[in-house]
Amino acid sequence: LNFDASDRSDRPPQEYYDRIKEKFARERDLRLGYRPPGTEMYRDLDGAMADLARDPYADDWVEREPIIDGDNDIVDVLFIGGGFSALLTSARLRERGVQSIRIVERGADVGGTWYWNRYPGVACDVVSYDYLPLLDEMDYVPSRHYAEGPEIFAHCQAIARKYDLYDLAVFQTTVTSTVWDEAAACWNITTDRGDSMRAKFVVCANGTLAKPRLARIDGMEKFGGRAFHTSRWDYDFTGPDLEKLGDLRVGIIGTGASAVQIIPHLGEHAKSLHVFQRTPSSIDIRDDWETSEEWASKLQPGWQAARRAKIVSKFREQAERRSTLKPGVTREEKIRRQENNNIDAMMRIHRRIDEVVEDPETAEALKPWYMLMCKRPCFHNDYLPTFNRPNVHLVDTRGKGITEIGERGPIFEGTEYEVDLLIYATGFEVQKTGIYNRIVGEGGVDLDEKYGEGIRTLLGIHTAGFPNLFIMGGYQASFQFNLTDLLQVQGDHIANAIQYARANGYDTIDVTPDAEEWWVQEVIKHRGKTNRNAECTPGYYNFEGQENRRQDGNYNGGFPAYIDHIATIEANMDDHFVFTTD
Repeated sequence: LNFDASDRSDRPPQEYYDRIKEKFARERDLRLGYRPPGTEMYRDLDGAMADLARDPYADDWVEREPIIDGDNDIVDVLFIGGGFSALLTSARLRERGVQSIRIVERGADVGGTWYWNRYPGVACDVVSYDYLPLLDEMDYVPSRHYAEGPEIFAHCQAIARKYDLYDLAVFQTTVTSTVWDEAAACWNITTDRGDSMRAKFVVCANGTLAKPRLARIDGMEKFGGRAFHTSRWDYDFTGPDLEKLGDLRVGIIGTGASAVQIIPHLGEHAKSLHVFQRTPSSIDIRDDWETSEEWASKLQPGWQAARRAKIVSKFREQAERRSTLKPGVTREEKIRRQENNNIDAMMRIHRRIDEVVEDPETAEALKPWYMLMCKRPCFHNDYLPTFNRPNVHLVDTRGKGITEIGERGPIFEGTEYEVDLLIYATGFEVQKTGIYNRIVGEGGVDLDEKYGEGIRTLLGIHTAGFPNLFIMGGYQASFQFNLTDLLQVQGDHIANAIQYARANGYDTIDVTPDAEEWWVQEVIKHRGKTNRNAECTPGYYNFEGQENRRQDGNYNGGFPAYIDHIATIEANMDDHFVFTTD
């Protein structure tokens, strides 16, 4: 398995690749055998662990009277969530003349992911010039190739100020139900603060990875030290610069994207660090640098839009090449070559681990055995060298995961690892539908009940029987590694749809059942065009290894095709939607 395929003129025999695929399958089956199906191995931050859900970033709990909207208080658009989805869509709505926009957000400020995730080392893992939204509109250039969390959070706040989104925003508030009022042609929204709000249009913008989760581990409540989730970092305990960890033993459960950014900082500051790993992440080189002032000064107005258009054009060219077979090459051979190239990339990552990590046993344990993109790829220059530190210890559970925690720390194979601080880097609940509250549409139909036989949408945004409701970032939308690209085209479409309804005097817009069925079939038709399904080791990209119904996934026809579908739909609105007036 150590054949060096970096020289493409001397490719290894197919047997080499087949053996690696067999290894991938064994590692996948090993992990599936240790765990209950799907997401049953995870639990919410509730019950005895409810304190871990507390917001450590809010200075105070702001008491307020409940908002009770009357017939004359109906807002134009209400967003459930205050992250990128709400911010960039609100900007487009403001540009189209929409006046009353309300954001209802669980946190104490806008930002979504970037409000909650403030752990040491937090940064975007997509180039910031592409990832941060509305750079043209904000006349802003990120300070680094990969912007750090505080800068991104500040950018979110700046967007909210520019577009006056704080005016009607409601924070520290969770929406509990969204019910369609057929007589008034609006949505009634209730919250955990006793609010009864009303809105003409509702956008579910709460994200698909917004709710922190814990692994279901016996004895978690017994642990006698300090514990918290990565998205609820306790700087009072660690110190702003982790200076309070110098005499403390630290443990971290999980080695996903957040942990990869955190672990180098813990290794540098903690007296000792134990990293508890179930499945290693793929770690590639991170090319980061400060933004050149000379480069930034030469940027022309509209530079980000032009950059995004160029990227989409490149995606389109790649899609056309992939769809074309070279003479004499069968489709099966083309797929095999693509898989072999994927394996070559993973073996290059393996070789880098061997080059960087000094202990051979640790290096072997850090090697990911799955196809690239089965799990979220990570990019970091300091993660692997951290395991060369004498105070850093990898506890490789070989797919089992930690299943028990004692009073002094995690227990694995009879050994209790004593720690003073235990950090849960266990990620977030995978929300397939993009919704978290109870949504009831026409005729009293609950959206969860409608989705009981499979998700049904148009573009992953509209669902029949739920007029004036838009869903962002959920399944049946296109999959994009840079999520902002997807959210941008969805936000533009939502703003266009609302503008179309308002300009034509319509009170409601609802997708037709035929258009919805067409899109479901499009999703099913393209479902097999990804390896992020049964062949992958379990992770949130494949819903933790759970076999989904064929339509319960992303649209895999490609991002350019998704954009083209939106353009076609917007050019033929009456063919895809039903509109009503009072």
